[in-house]
Amino acid sequence: MSRFGLVALAVLFPIAAHAADFKAPVTEIMSAATNNWQDMGTDSDTPPDYVDYFSEDFLKRLYSKDFVTKYRAAAKFPAYDDGGSPFDYDPIIGGQDGCALKDVKTTEGQPANGAEDVTVSFDNSHCFGERAADWKPETLVFKVIEEDGHAVIDDIERPSFEEGASLKKEMVEIAEAGANGGNAEKPESAE
Repeated sequence: MSRFGLVALAVLFPIAAHAADFKAPVTEIMSAATNNWQDMGTDSDTPPDYVDYFSEDFLKRLYSKDFVTKYRAAAKFPAYDDGGSPFDYDPIIGGQDGCALKDVKTTEGQPANGAEDVTVSFDNSHCFGERAADWKPETLVFKVIEEDGHAVIDDIERPSFEEGASLKKEMVEIAEAGANGGNAEKPESAE
């Protein structure tokens, strides 16, 4: 191999070795959602073990520092008296009811400036029966950034909700409403 070829490999190898896998945290969250909803719409008496999208492990590994700060502020005001989540619905599937996820498709955007949009679409209403003629799969846009050398989710936008329903924005609203003694309303779904 020529000297030029070796120099080119030496220059390119560190770049390739440090490239963030922007799809990885999204894949892990969608795997948890698929697990959580796998037996929905069936006659199974045993639901799957629930995987918390915001467990300590996931908060440390899969989300940006800013996202975690906003989640922790919102979590001080749980949706139910028994504590836990600030959400009274599943923020990934976008509701309280759903079917086992099917036709899950993930599309990566073009990475730019240490960030990438990863879009996921899925059908979580196939078990409800007849649907409207203009039905579309649920879509999520994960805003993924590179932080401390690895890819993390910085926000999740839900285009079927009003105004795109940024999950970070919703968490800020929950924290503000809780601090003011009120309850934040979840964003309205477009369905």
